[in-house]
Order: sequence, then structure tokens, then C-alpha cells
Amino acid sequence: MNGELSPEDRLERARQHIFSTGPEDSGTRLCLANMPYGIAKIHYVQEQLGCPADATFVGSPDMTITRNVSRWQSGFGYGGKIAWGEGDREFLVLDTKPNCCGMLVGGIDDLPDIPTLIERMAEMTADPPQLDGLTIEWDFAKGNHFIDICVVDRLDPSVDLPPYVFVLHAAGTELRDANVHGPGLYWDFSNGLRKMATTFETPFGPLRVLLGEAAKEYVAFYRYADSFTKRRRILAAQRLFGEFSLIANKTHQGLVHANEIILGCHHIETDQPAKLYPLMLRSDIPGYLLRGVPNFSDTAITALGFEGRARTLGVLHRLTNANLLPHGAGYILPHILHVTRVLEKAGMRYFECDTVNDRGREVISHPRDVPHDYRGRSVVLSTVELGLGQIVAKLVPVRVLKT
Repeated sequence: MNGELSPEDRLERARQHIFSTGPEDSGTRLCLANMPYGIAKIHYVQEQLGCPADATFVGSPDMTITRNVSRWQSGFGYGGKIAWGEGDREFLVLDTKPNCCGMLVGGIDDLPDIPTLIERMAEMTADPPQLDGLTIEWDFAKGNHFIDICVVDRLDPSVDLPPYVFVLHAAGTELRDANVHGPGLYWDFSNGLRKMATTFETPFGPLRVLLGEAAKEYVAFYRYADSFTKRRRILAAQRLFGEFSLIANKTHQGLVHANEIILGCHHIETDQPAKLYPLMLRSDIPGYLLRGVPNFSDTAITALGFEGRARTLGVLHRLTNANLLPHGAGYILPHILHVTRVLEKAGMRYFECDTVNDRGREVISHPRDVPHDYRGRSVVLSTVELGLGQIVAKLVPVRVLKT
């Protein structure tokens, strides 16, 4: 019967497998307009492999667009978890593009001297160190990567924290292509990874997946890459700040296991309840350190109106074990109100949008170069209201480096 589904029926089935906690704004609306295509593509591949079409997206309160063009055009947004199994299916979706991006939070006793930091950063760039035989390509000026220096306003007296912290946001640029340690992280950077992949032509465009031993090889390499990028952030912190206390070093864009990926959110390690997670909003307002809470609770699932649909689809466990926490504010496109329709032409999707000025509609194929801003404090308030996490400290920015 599923083989006879029309494209619109497939998209509607995908929409039913999307669970949004995002705010009613342009970031969430664009995410919800694009994500059904990615989920529908995974459903199609699941059927071809003899699996139930049960892939899901559970959005966190910072769900939004992705500015990575190929990920967006593959049908995926940002700010949540995509799952297509429980870790026991030997197939991995490459188009989601894990890259081990994350944030390190380090504690320091004194505010650092900015000219000294700039000098150290210049020295690091001019003479980059090596890690595991790879020359580091520092990426603090790319995209939304940054170094924040903050005053700590401790809100939970039971947690011992220093007077100041720095937050270092970076990924692992060196590992996107094939290298001596493995096939690379990004399918569109690595010829070897493309050769390993099986491409399924779905009703909504191609989906690149790894099957069997290729999936196992990639997961093993990903585990190495995650370790590499965490050590890379520590190396940068040591070069810039000298001695510091490590408060957090968390990946927010990577695999949880072979059948689940976090895209722009934290995965809460429920066996380590004392761990802290950074939630950084914008450079002009405070960020936060949070303690994660196992989620979603039964109360939250009911309040969000998810329970009946999730039970019917057989994916309630994906909600009760979501264990996610937003990592940032998420993008909004201030001049866009609604997505009025999605047009598909020549293998491309175009999003027709109502604009704030009510002087016509804007059509975009991807949001990378569309003017954007970041949400504010509403994200952390929603996080607490939904019972996803508890605020431990406010991080008030006093210096922001992006160079």
C-alpha cells in the first residue's frame, strides 16, 4: 500500500512524524516547511530497506533553518533530533551532515587582556599547531563561531563556579574531507565517502546513505572525529587562556548513534545528571548554563498535544527519550511572516513567503543569504517551561571575539 502513496500523501505522513516545540516565527515556519521533504525521503529509503517508515524529527525550542545549503536542499532544518531507528539498523543518512560542532565552556579567575588574546590568536593562525598529524585550521571567524568572555551570575548556590567563563564555539573543519584517519564527515567534500554511499532516488530527490559495513566504518570515524574536535577546542582554549577549569565541552551537531543525529541541540546524558550544558543566545544578551532533565515528561507531551499522534504512529518512545536541550537561540528572518506554499521545479524547492511589509511575496530556494537575526530570551524561558532543563547560571557577556 505504501508503495502507492502519492508524493503529497508521503509529505503528509512525514509531517505527522514531526514534533515541534519551536516558537511561532519565521525560523520555525521555514523549518516546518522544509523538514517534511527530508523525513519523507528517509521514509522512502526505510521502505526500500524493509524497515517501517518511522523516521521522526523532534524539534527543540531553538528549531530553525540551517544555513548549510546542501543540508537545506536535502530537506533538513536545524534545532532538534532526527531519528530513523534505535541504533540497531545498519543504515546512516549522510545528507544530515554531522560535523561535531560544539561549545567549550572554561572557567577563569580573572578577565583576560584583549590585546593579549588577539596577539595569541594571531600567533595560532600564523603558526597553526598539529593534532594527530593534522594541521589545525582555526575557524573562529566562520559562520556563527565565536569566543565569548562572560561574568558568571550563579543562580544555583549548590554549584561551584568561577567568577568568569569563556565560551568557545568551533567545529572540526580538518575532518570534512577524507584524511589519514578516515573517509571524512561530509559527503559533498569527500570523493571516498561518495563512493561508499548508496544513493536512493526518492520522489523528492536523492538521499545518500551508508549501509552495512560502510555505516559501521563511518560511525567509528565519527567517534574519532568527535574526540578530535573536543581535544581541538581544549587546545585552542589552552593556547588562548592558559590554565582554566573545564566546565563543559559539548557537541551539538553530530551522531547520538548510527540512527540518530542532533542538529543544533544538546543530547542530555541522563546517566550523568551533574553535567552542565551551555545555551548561548546572542552577543548582546546573557547566555546560560543549564542542567539537563530527562525529557519529554508525560506532562509536557500531553500539554504539547503530542501523545495521541505519537502513540498512533508507534513513536512515543522517541519523545519520552528525546533528552534534548537547545544550544542557542536559532535564526529568524525578521522580514518574513509565513510560508504560503512550496514550489518544486527542476529538482529544486522554492519557498514562497509573505513578508512583513505586505508589499508582495518573496521566493527563496535556500535561506543562507537571506537577512537573518537571532531569537532572544524566549528560548530559555520555553526550555524551562517545558521541563527540558534547569538554569544553573547566567553568563553575562563582557567581551566577544570573532576574528
